[in-house]
Amino acid sequence: MKLIKRYMFFFITVVITGVLLVISKDIGIKALNTTMYSFKEMILIIPPIFVLLGLLDVWVPRETMVKYMGEESGIKGIVLAIFLGSATAGPLYGAFPVAAVFMKKGAKFSNILLFLGAWSTTKIPMFLFELSSLGTKFAITRLAVSIFGIFLIAYIVNKLLQEEEIQVMYDNVKSF
Repeated sequence: MKLIKRYMFFFITVVITGVLLVISKDIGIKALNTTMYSFKEMILIIPPIFVLLGLLDVWVPRETMVKYMGEESGIKGIVLAIFLGSATAGPLYGAFPVAAVFMKKGAKFSNILLFLGAWSTTKIPMFLFELSSLGTKFAITRLAVSIFGIFLIAYIVNKLLQEEEIQVMYDNVKSF
């Protein structure tokens, strides 16, 4: 029963895809191809992320993480969070395990929000592409607006969540 509950979404997806194949073969095949493409992409991205997370977990002592991204890190924690998020490659779902390790190591919650925001919007390769393809004015404007938005969202989320809710997240991360 626990296994079924855990993989319920997967089972529902398989059933829906099967029904689509029966009702409309073309739509079912398109859905199956899309699912397989996404699965293949995930299989290629997730293992390297988890290897890097394992190395991060072992090689970076908690004290170092607290020093550079913890509660007292100040501006260096903010800059490091933005840089680490911007320097990454891969889809956003790869950022959440990294953020969990940061939380486990004692990073400040607002720095984690900044890291997630930077991962999702300020990638360095994307910025370089925009510079060459869309021009300096566009690229810098988009980057500035994105960074402003990241800070604004991080501030709002930090203010909306109560300390107890944030602590529950940190406690949940320690249990993995």
